[in-house]
Amino acid sequence: MKAAVLIQRWYRRYMARLEMRRRYTWNIFQSIEYAGEQDQLQLSSFFSFMLDNFTQLNGNGPDLISQLLDPVVDPWLDKETCYNLIAVPESYTGPRLSFPLSVSDTNTLLGAFKEQQTLHARYVLQLLYETKKLLKQMPNIIHLSTSYTKEITICGDLHGRLDDLLLIFYKNGLPSAETPYVFNGDFVDRGKKSVEVVMLLFAYLLLYPDYMHLNRGNHEDHIMNLRYGFTKEVMLKYKTHGREILQLFQDVFSLLPVATVIDGKILIVHGGISDQTDLDFLSTIERHKVSGSKQSFTIVDILWSDPKTQEGCSANTFRGGGCYFGPDITQRLLLQHGLQLLIRSHECKQEGYELCHGGQVITIFSASNYYEEGSNRGAYIKVGRELVPRFYQYQVSRTTRKLTLTQRYNRSAEGSALRALKEKLFTHRSELMSGFQQYDQNNTGCVSVSEWAQVLESVLRLDLPWRTLRPHLSSVVTISFLLFSFQVTPNLAETLFRYRTDIGIIFNIIDKDHSGLISIEEFRHTWRLFSAHLGVDIDDRAIDDLARSIDFNKDGSIDFTEFLEAFRVVHKLDNKDQQLNGKMDGKFS
Repeated sequence: MKAAVLIQRWYRRYMARLEMRRRYTWNIFQSIEYAGEQDQLQLSSFFSFMLDNFTQLNGNGPDLISQLLDPVVDPWLDKETCYNLIAVPESYTGPRLSFPLSVSDTNTLLGAFKEQQTLHARYVLQLLYETKKLLKQMPNIIHLSTSYTKEITICGDLHGRLDDLLLIFYKNGLPSAETPYVFNGDFVDRGKKSVEVVMLLFAYLLLYPDYMHLNRGNHEDHIMNLRYGFTKEVMLKYKTHGREILQLFQDVFSLLPVATVIDGKILIVHGGISDQTDLDFLSTIERHKVSGSKQSFTIVDILWSDPKTQEGCSANTFRGGGCYFGPDITQRLLLQHGLQLLIRSHECKQEGYELCHGGQVITIFSASNYYEEGSNRGAYIKVGRELVPRFYQYQVSRTTRKLTLTQRYNRSAEGSALRALKEKLFTHRSELMSGFQQYDQNNTGCVSVSEWAQVLESVLRLDLPWRTLRPHLSSVVTISFLLFSFQVTPNLAETLFRYRTDIGIIFNIIDKDHSGLISIEEFRHTWRLFSAHLGVDIDDRAIDDLARSIDFNKDGSIDFTEFLEAFRVVHKLDNKDQQLNGKMDGKFS
């Protein structure tokens, strides 16, 4: 009996520790993800800054950045049948589509993507053109009725996970009159098969426009696509016509409806709502060219907001855009429009779904293994005429079934989360050490655990259980303390590493043909704009020296991928900082 009690106590402690690790792993992933989205929205203000303050670059002609952010439409793309000018060679073994699409065409496309085949650029462009024409005729809010069908299936974020989409189709059935779908945004980015996912969704939309419905998500946006991978994926798969394909994707994304209503009772939007959300106003805006401030805020709220347990509506500081909306805001909107349920996506949930606000708000997320293999399930919802949601969970799995619950978090998710967090600490090394120094006036190299946690939270703003994480970050803490005796000044390499994603996006915009090659002159102009936005002063000679040092083959252009790789391990360059600064004179004032 005593042995049984001891085993039971040990097991309870073991499960408690496991649950604690599971929670902080999840918190790390989510905090870093939302911090990245916050940076993305802040980058929009940077673009506005450039437009407002740099009408000319060195007086040499019109504003380069304005032209890049608002590109002139390629005359070739104005021709509705431009895709006919693209020859499909006999050697092409992928799917050949005919329009209007038939069931045979979608089956062929589905089978080809299962076999890792790529759809030819000619068919991609034609499919996008046909989708664009269809979407132009659609309203901002789609109204559906269960009186014409037995059930409607609602799916959340897919983020380029083709395997999840295929599993949904396998378990639930292909789109048809008998199996209508609503996909609630974020079809692309992060995953490696975004092109295939969105091509399938658009193909079924064309085949069954009355039974396949697509809401826009916050990732159906060309700036988000530059940061989170869709732009890069398109250019890798379509080197010849990638630019035209991307431009058409931007047009199509901007035309996607922003909400769906089922039986006048269930509202489906990607992100959420705010205290200013009005469905009557939302139905009137021109969604493909939102220019007025009220229209902009309305779209941002719909695409970016998250529910919270507290009453009221406040700015979503965690993501940097949209709102936090409380149960009172939800109830007010539902009563105002005679609704009974809000279904949204936008947030990864460990079980694939989550209920809040007394069951009046449901989050549905359909990309399983979103952060790491085994990190979460995917799910979808089925709603029938009784309007009672039923949840179906799944998980694309090749290896996790063979692992114990402990191994899933220890070997993959936990390790990956901690690596990402350590990288975040290194990128903010100077600010962290400056913060530690404020508590260590006597230069002892020591601060209390409470002070250590306070500095990390004030600098990183990740809202993490730092005391719990301290044993896992001991090596980082040791490095920080050892460097206390040196006067820390941010150098060019460290700054580039910290802002590498933002710089990458700006370079992708300037690299108009997305060739991956940037001229030294373009490099110089970009860094001037970026440094001005940051409020720092960098000597032109340092910028040119850096550009020439990265131009390994001396052809006058920079391979930006190699550039980022050169600074990827900037935290390992501590012992070379002085030499680097001496060579480049790269210290900031």
